[in-house]
Amino acid sequence: MSRMMKVAIVDDEEDMRQSVSQWLALSGFDTETYPSAEEALKVIGADWPGVVISDIRMPGMDGMAFLKRLMGIDSGLPVIMITGHGDVPMAVEAMRLGAMDFMEKPFDPDRMTELAKRATQARRMTLDSRALRRDLAEGEQVMGKLIGTSAPMERLREDILDLGQADGHVLIDGETGTGKTLVAHALHATGPRAGKKFVVVSCAAFTDEALAARLFGPVEEGGSLPLVEEARGGTLVLEDVEALSSALQARLLQFINDQGTPAETRIIAICNAHGEGRTLEDALRPDLFFRLAALKITLPPLRARGEDILTLFTRMSEQFAEEYGCEAPEIAAQEAAQLLQAPWPGNVRQLINVAERAVLQNRRGSGSITSLLMAESEDAGPAMTTEGKPLKEYVESFEKMLIDNTMKRHKGSISAVMEELCLPRRTLNEKMAKYGLSRSDYI
Repeated sequence: MSRMMKVAIVDDEEDMRQSVSQWLALSGFDTETYPSAEEALKVIGADWPGVVISDIRMPGMDGMAFLKRLMGIDSGLPVIMITGHGDVPMAVEAMRLGAMDFMEKPFDPDRMTELAKRATQARRMTLDSRALRRDLAEGEQVMGKLIGTSAPMERLREDILDLGQADGHVLIDGETGTGKTLVAHALHATGPRAGKKFVVVSCAAFTDEALAARLFGPVEEGGSLPLVEEARGGTLVLEDVEALSSALQARLLQFINDQGTPAETRIIAICNAHGEGRTLEDALRPDLFFRLAALKITLPPLRARGEDILTLFTRMSEQFAEEYGCEAPEIAAQEAAQLLQAPWPGNVRQLINVAERAVLQNRRGSGSITSLLMAESEDAGPAMTTEGKPLKEYVESFEKMLIDNTMKRHKGSISAVMEELCLPRRTLNEKMAKYGLSRSDYI
């Protein structure tokens, strides 16, 4: 990780400031000068990308007080003290307090250059080490959000760690609500671009003209950079990539080709085309599709993740219970079975919504997880699943199981089943007839 280090020169004597600055500038350093410690402190903060050269004797805040303030701000900041004749004991005390070294007036230019070189190298290593630790922590934090121990989730985590280190562009596929943007973030946070820009844009959220300006410019005066520039060196995530027009597909392909290999900016394309009767290959021109799909991850639907469903539901319920200041609902064995067998057309996003509503119901002391699941199945649309199976089949299978189990528990009591499933009598009768269920079988 390369970065240009600054050298802040702090001295109340203008001639000394200019002399040190000019010499170091001739030696290739990026210098800044300040007439007082107070002025320098307006600029220098924690993780400041540079080093400090300061006189010890200055009016107002002297060099020793300045050093103490700097060490309080960032103890890893290299500080070189300039001392006058007879101030060597003070300089030794400064080193005890955290200064890197000192030089006496009149200073030896070569020694000053050598000290500045050592200081900037040390600072670069310190800041790079901190950045790496932050990046690793961010990667662990993002990966920690991918909850679950099922085989599909274990494979997903392995894929993320493998593809995160690769240079190629990535296509993320999967049903709505499976966490595709979170996975894109995990790919960024676990790879060499961690710490660089992570920029997300939904291609379906803008008109064609507005999206073109947002991605490639030009931008209005005073506006932010085009996204391809803002994300330079990092990751650009294109949500709903299937919404790109033919013209924008051509511009995106040109941008990708101009970058060469390896790409300076990684593109992660997210496809949300499920349920529309077409695939991403249908929506994108072939040359762009194959560039974006150099590496591909398909996220598992929630219904395929087994016990992860209960783990997620419990975790989300506990979080919402803490947020609302109430108890999380207890999950009965019957409800756990229903959670595991629900079709979850909205996947993790839908589960989070159900968990929140279950907590709110529990706070009121009314309702049940069963009734929430029944209401969710009523709202399911005619979507296709990643398995190519109509979602309607999952929903109907779930509805039949739910009514059958509820009728068994209530021994054929229609009123009790209506109340638990929040269904009017006519709707319940229609569904029982549809699934071949008879009340006489449960009495």
